[in-house]
Amino acid sequence: MKKVFIISSSPRKGGNSEALSAAFAKGASDAGHEVETVYLREKKYGFCTGCLACSTRGRCVLNDDAVEIAAKMHDADVLVFATPIYYYSVSGQLKTLLDRANPLFGSDYSFTRVYLLAAAAEDAPYVVEGAVKAVQGWVDCFDRCELADTIFAGGVNEIGDIAGHPAIEQAYRAGRAIAP
Repeated sequence: MKKVFIISSSPRKGGNSEALSAAFAKGASDAGHEVETVYLREKKYGFCTGCLACSTRGRCVLNDDAVEIAAKMHDADVLVFATPIYYYSVSGQLKTLLDRANPLFGSDYSFTRVYLLAAAAEDAPYVVEGAVKAVQGWVDCFDRCELADTIFAGGVNEIGDIAGHPAIEQAYRAGRAIAP
């Protein structure tokens, strides 16, 4: 059994990227894994100040929800980042959280696989490339980690547009396929 930690960065409750994360969570749960989802819209956290105190302290000096989220990231075997695509990249909410996860760098973290789930109004394949680059850049900082898969749902804008989209089934199957 793996610990799967999903970070949903949509500011919209029930948004399309959130539907992808729910499908992934169901697949992973059905496969017997322990799954937890955090919704960044429900959390309070600020921007990284660049002080780098985390490199010696092992945790951020800012006392907000990002500290707890980073601790859960540290202990998870699998990380899942769900994001709407804004201006061809990850949401600002997710980017801010990834910056605040800097205390994980150089730590004895558990995660080895990262999944990117993304949804956008535009449906061209290149739309997700900036988000992949942003997440791959973060993943590349962790030697024992890989970007395992990217699941992209294009052509979805309004809440619920994703219903019936093939990416929902892809997300479920990806969660279900996580090896024990």
